Amino acid sequence: MLDLLTDPQVIVSFLTLALLEIVLGIDNLLFVQIIAGRVAPERRDAARRVGLALALVTRLLLLAAISWVAGLTAPLVEIFDFVLSWRDVILIGGGLFLLAKATTEIHHTVDGAEDHAATTKTVFLGFGAAVAQIALLDIVFSLDSVITAIGMSQHLPVMVAAVIAAMIVMIAAAAPVGRFVDRHQSVKMLCLSFLLLVGVALIADGLHFHIPKGYLYFAIAFSALVEGLNIMARNRRNRKAAAIRPATPREAAPRS
Repeated sequence: MLDLLTDPQVIVSFLTLALLEIVLGIDNLLFVQIIAGRVAPERRDAARRVGLALALVTRLLLLAAISWVAGLTAPLVEIFDFVLSWRDVILIGGGLFLLAKATTEIHHTVDGAEDHAATTKTVFLGFGAAVAQIALLDIVFSLDSVITAIGMSQHLPVMVAAVIAAMIVMIAAAAPVGRFVDRHQSVKMLCLSFLLLVGVALIADGLHFHIPKGYLYFAIAFSALVEGLNIMARNRRNRKAAAIRPATPREAAPRS
C-alpha cells in the first residue's frame, strides 16, 4: 500500500482520474440541481447532499463489481451488423428518460409563472422521490466514467480514491451552484437545454454514434460564458437604475 502512495505513476493516475471524474460529473451535477430545485426550499440542500452521497455509493459498488461492469459491453443482441449490449440498452434508456425529464421540466418552468399567478399553492417534489431519481440516473451517468477509470488504472484503491475525491468536490459545489441556479431562471433553462443535449448524446452513444464529449463540454462552457456575461450586464444595469432612481417623498423628507 505504501508503494502505491509513493509511486509517481500512481499519483499522476489518481489526479488524472479525479479530474476526469469531476469533468464527467458535470452533466450529473446539472441533473441534481434541476431535480433538487423541485423540492421544498428548506430541504433542497439536503436532497442534493443525500442524492450525491447515494450516487457515490452507486459508483463504488460499480467499481467493486469490475467484472460485471466489463461484461456489460458483451454482445446481447446482434441484428445484421448492429450489436447491442446491456451498456447500450442502459444508455439508450437513460437518454430517453433524460429527454422526457428535461422536456417536462422545461414545460414546468415555462408554465410555472402562469400557474403561480392562477394559484398561490405550489406543489413540490417529494424528498424521497427526488433522491431516488438522482441516485438511479447516476447509474447511467457513472457507467462511462467507471469504465474509463477501469481502463486508466489497474489499482482498485486508486480508482476508489479518485471517485471519492471527485464526489466530495461535487457535494461541496452542489449547494452554491444550486442556489445560483434557483436565483436565475435563465441559467435553469440553460441547464435543461444541456440535459437535452446530454440525453441525445447518450442515445447516440447507445446506438454506436459516438459524439466526442469535448464537443458537449465546449458547448456547455461557451454557453455558460455567454450567460455569465449576460448576468453581469443585467446586474450592472440594475445597479445603475438603482443609483439614478429618484428618492420618494418619504425618503427625501428631512429627519427631525
